[in-house]
Amino acid sequence: MKISPTSAPLSRRKQELTVFVVVTLVLAPVLAIATVGAYGLGIWLYQMVSGPPGPPPKAARAPGIVPR
Repeated sequence: MKISPTSAPLSRRKQELTVFVVVTLVLAPVLAIATVGAYGLGIWLYQMVSGPPGPPPKAARAPGIVPR
């Protein structure tokens, strides 16, 4: 079977459109969600080791001094 010169670009154009749709509607959102999820998991694991963020510890006061 011989492909005519006019049908080859149409087939390639359809293939490129299919690849574009798959990349934009499937691959890009999946990669975005995976990236955000991996970042969140990394922060969660880091905080399990180093502790949650918070204010710095208060300085120790000398005994007998009462703040006003």
